[in-house]
Order: sequence, then structure tokens, then C-alpha cells
Amino acid sequence: MKLSIAICTWNRARRLGETLNRIASIVPPSCPWELIVVNNNSTDETESVLDSFAGRLPLRRLREPTPGLSNARNAAVRAATGDYVIWTDDDVLVGRDWLVAYERAFRLWPDAAVFGGPIRPWFEETPPAWLTIVWQDVSSAFAVRDLGVDPLSLDGLSAIPYGANYAVRIAEQRKYLYDPDLGRRLESGLLGEEVAVIRAVIDSGMTGWWVPDASVDHLVPRERQTLDYIKSYYELSGRTAQRLNPARAPTLFGRPRWALRKALQAEMEYRFKRLGGDPRAWIKPFCEAAYYRGMLGGFDTTR
Repeated sequence: MKLSIAICTWNRARRLGETLNRIASIVPPSCPWELIVVNNNSTDETESVLDSFAGRLPLRRLREPTPGLSNARNAAVRAATGDYVIWTDDDVLVGRDWLVAYERAFRLWPDAAVFGGPIRPWFEETPPAWLTIVWQDVSSAFAVRDLGVDPLSLDGLSAIPYGANYAVRIAEQRKYLYDPDLGRRLESGLLGEEVAVIRAVIDSGMTGWWVPDASVDHLVPRERQTLDYIKSYYELSGRTAQRLNPARAPTLFGRPRWALRKALQAEMEYRFKRLGGDPRAWIKPFCEAAYYRGMLGGFDTTR
């Protein structure tokens, strides 16, 4: 067995250095492994950071000039020489036993094709009080994931890993590549490129497993600890949902009336409950209103 870790990066040189430094200190697996870093056309000091890890890591450097996380992921898939590709991000601190935990899981469930582990928040600074109060309602907006302390069969629906910490067997990964229309692209794009792949693999009849001891900490920078960020995330989620599962229904101004109604109801509920001041009361309608606005923005009104 051989393992391929893959990281796609764009203009996060300092954070990438922290991520690679942590990977350099993990317990190594008993099998060969490689670390593929795809530079998605960065304009900062990314290459200098990679230079500094020469000899410290089994590093393979790639450059993907076409913007887009899916394009970078596909470049890593094409280059990988391992039997499994383990994906993480350029703003993550992996656990000391992260890689050996995945190795154990691959050996324990050789017929499985998808795996994933916990993602815990790594706050850059103490979050504001309102965010702490509503954290359980919005943690998914910060790529936090915890399906429990026991191994769990992944169903591709509610039980599904997130993009900062998952693995795919190379045979299935090469069969199901990432959709360039999904995934982040510079400061824009959509979400869900990894969700689409994971669901396709599981829908094909393959099994997957939650690996509770393969954990990582994912950065929550101070600029994301805001309502503006949460709103933008849920709007993007709505646009992505419409792209993955196009809705068809009676329309008004080219958009389905049910979605317009949902957006309006959620917005009114948010504004009314915001008057009371308790964020636990208004955060859910706030997120729902943003989600449905995003969904409405994702409709093709030219048809």
C-alpha cells in the first residue's frame, strides 16, 4: 500500500507553512507515502514556502494554472501514485496520528472507497460572544464536522465527510473526477465539488467509513467570524444546491414561487426576531433567508 496526501493551495503561503510544518511532525505510516501540493497559480510566497520543506517531507510540487479548486484537485488525482488520496486543506493542522489512523482504516475496511474524519475549529482569535452562542447552528459554515467517536458507515447523505479531511481510493477517485463548475474559484465559485464526488462513489455501490481518530483542526480566521461571512456562505450553499439539484416549479419573474415565498418568510422572521436581540432566536431564519436568496440567484432565467 502507498498513500498520497493532497493539498491544493492559492495565496495562503503563511498558513500553508503552518500546515506543512505540522505534517512534518506526524507519526509516519508503516507504508510509503507522498505529499502532493498543487499551487493553483498563487502570486504570493508559496513556492518559497515549499522550498523550505525540501528534504523534510516526501513532497511533490505541481502547478495548475487554471483557476479553480476542482481543477487543482484533478491535477493532484492525475499525479497521485498512492492507492488512496487523502485530502486536506492549506489552513489545517492535522493530528499527530492522523495519517496512521487512515492507514489502519484502509486495512480494516479494504472494500471501502471513501473515508472521512473529524474537523475541529481552530480559532485565530476568541470568537465574538454571539458566535459562541449560536455555534452549533452555524458550525458547518466553517467546515467543522463531527459524526461521533465511533466508526460509522457513510451514507452519502447526512453521514458524509467534509472537504478538509477525507480520503478516496484511487480507482474510484480517477473514475469520479471533480466538476470544474463546482468548487471555489479565486474569490468566487461554488461549493460541493467533494460532496458530488463522494455521493457518486457511494451511489455506485461502494461503502465508506467514518474514521473518528483521524482528526484535524481547521482555521476560523477573524475575518470569517462575522455575519457577513455566514450570509455569504449560506447564499453560496443555496446556489450550489440549485446547481446540483435544479428545481422545476411554477415561476414568478423566472424563479419558482415556492422559493420566493420561502426567502420572504425567512427574511421577515429574521427581522422580527432580531428585534428581541437573542441570537439563538434569529440565527436560523437569518441563514435560511440567505440560503433561499442564493438558490434564487442560481436559477437560469433565460430558459
